[in-house]
Amino acid sequence: MQEETRTAASYAADRAQRTLDHHFQAILIPGLALNISPPRLRHALQLLPLNHWWLSHLIDARLDAFHRTGDERRLRQAESVLRLLRIRNRGLANDYFDDMGWLTLALIGLFDATADAQHLRDAASLWQRIRTRGWNDLEGPSVAWREQQPAYKNAPSNGTFALASARLHARTGEPRYRDAADETVDWLEQRLVADDGTVLDGVNRQGDHRVDADWVFSYNQGVVAAAILERAWVPDAPAAAARVTRAALPRLAPHGLVENETARADHPGGGDAGLFKGIHIRYLTEVAAALTAGPDREALIHFITGSTDALIRTQSAEKTGRVGDDWSRPAPPVTFLSTQLAATLALEARWRLDRAAPAATPAPTAAPEQAQTTGLPPTRA
Repeated sequence: MQEETRTAASYAADRAQRTLDHHFQAILIPGLALNISPPRLRHALQLLPLNHWWLSHLIDARLDAFHRTGDERRLRQAESVLRLLRIRNRGLANDYFDDMGWLTLALIGLFDATADAQHLRDAASLWQRIRTRGWNDLEGPSVAWREQQPAYKNAPSNGTFALASARLHARTGEPRYRDAADETVDWLEQRLVADDGTVLDGVNRQGDHRVDADWVFSYNQGVVAAAILERAWVPDAPAAAARVTRAALPRLAPHGLVENETARADHPGGGDAGLFKGIHIRYLTEVAAALTAGPDREALIHFITGSTDALIRTQSAEKTGRVGDDWSRPAPPVTFLSTQLAATLALEARWRLDRAAPAATPAPTAAPEQAQTTGLPPTRA
């Protein structure tokens, strides 16, 4: 039975990768991602804009497929995405420190897959740019969201920086990375992690020093938990990470699937929120794999399998393999790359979970009902 589950997850992940190939990738230009599918005239201006941080997750998704299958074509696709990003962006950096954090993580992943030291040098260079230009003492020592708002600090920028710092330390042994990981996690726990473990999105967004207590997004729970977990030198890191991953689930997914995170057609390329759930499940899977048997692990496995089982059922009913933001319902006529990437990351994570967790909690037999509303963070134009 477990082998059948692994096979089903691998098939679903393969299908998600093929959907990216056939519906979200330019045929003649390797590495050029299309933001919407199918292309429609009224969406022409949304089709090709560069969504920097989405492409970091496209690299991650292709690397996931490479590690699962050993198919060198998937590794070449990941490198093509990076190559074209470098050309279109005129380098790897931009003004957003969370974007650069996600790309730093993708570069570390490319280094792990290829042993090409240039990828690690690029990761270290981006890390240094964030540290030099983004780090300041406003609202406490931490990373700003973007260069134009040095006093606005948020969970994506600091979560990615802490996680990248810990991973760079693991690969280089340099103390500065370990120190940065500790300092950033300390700030997150003091300023943005609520008493119950829920990660709040940011502080001082409007220049009033207030914490955005009403902004709770799934990907923040995932990346901050992963940063806490990655500090292997901290004895209780898995338990602390588990506390963060579980805290917001009742609020984010009261009916079993994450709600209220919907890609928006009025934003270029569909909006960032379509990606959130996939990042969330990717990192929840890492935390679940690090935990010993017990209620925390069982709760995470139950949530991940329930979410991805709903996704697999929806995907299998769609001829193209495209999915929408609501994983319990058929895809709408037009879907976005951010949403499809979330599904791909989640299905690749499900395969890793099944491989590592032979005693996984059985998933629900039917997809939960899910309402879709919007309460989203700023999206870049």
